[in-house]
Amino acid sequence: MKICTLKKRKDFTEAASGHFVRGQGLLLQGRNRGTPDNPTIRVGFTCSKKIGNAVNRNRAKRRLREMVRHILPDLGNEGWDYVLIGQTKLTEQIQFSDLLKEFKKALKKIHEVHENT
Repeated sequence: MKICTLKKRKDFTEAASGHFVRGQGLLLQGRNRGTPDNPTIRVGFTCSKKIGNAVNRNRAKRRLREMVRHILPDLGNEGWDYVLIGQTKLTEQIQFSDLLKEFKKALKKIHEVHENT
């Protein structure tokens, strides 16, 4: 399964119009693109200046990217866009194993919400 990175603002705003789930250490936004001809999973990362200086933001984004590398190929849905938003202090300070658990729970929730709508 191919995973690509979101780069354009338009893609981020479209993902924001979908569903979102707040977990400890992250906020996950996701939407089904509804394009069966393009089965790739696309993912974007963002951390605001509330997290801290550039060093802290980059550390938080590195943790989010590593988390996606471990989990999204198995639990992500083809044809979906996901945006992970780092949260102040928690994203870079929470234990990585706990962050992985939170991401798994958030993915399951966002897919359940989509199925129920």
